Amino acid sequence: MDLHESGEMYLETILMLKNKNEYVRSIDIAHEMNFSKPSVSRAIKILKESQLITVDQKGYIDFTDKGRQIAEKVYNRHTTLTDFLVTLGVSQKQAEDDACRLEHIISEESYQCIRQFLKKQS
Repeated sequence: MDLHESGEMYLETILMLKNKNEYVRSIDIAHEMNFSKPSVSRAIKILKESQLITVDQKGYIDFTDKGRQIAEKVYNRHTTLTDFLVTLGVSQKQAEDDACRLEHIISEESYQCIRQFLKKQS
């Protein structure tokens, strides 16, 4: 499945919120991303139809196995790219902002080379 950048961002946000709190609802995502509730509801519907998340009777969102796998991949790319940029001397805030954009477009080959570079630096 070809997941667009916005879908990846929603999955990553759900993962980060789940890491902070046991339960995640659409309103939590709207607050975190500064998006309107209708925009989040539409995205949640698409992610649910794509079988990447589930939503229970109380409105709590959880991942399917496939959804969690994608969310963790995007989150790992984000943290790796942030670390890489900081290693180069970029400020933490700017590195996080740039990593947020790069995580969706970087090739697997380039990403793996960055990971290997960081491992050598440790």
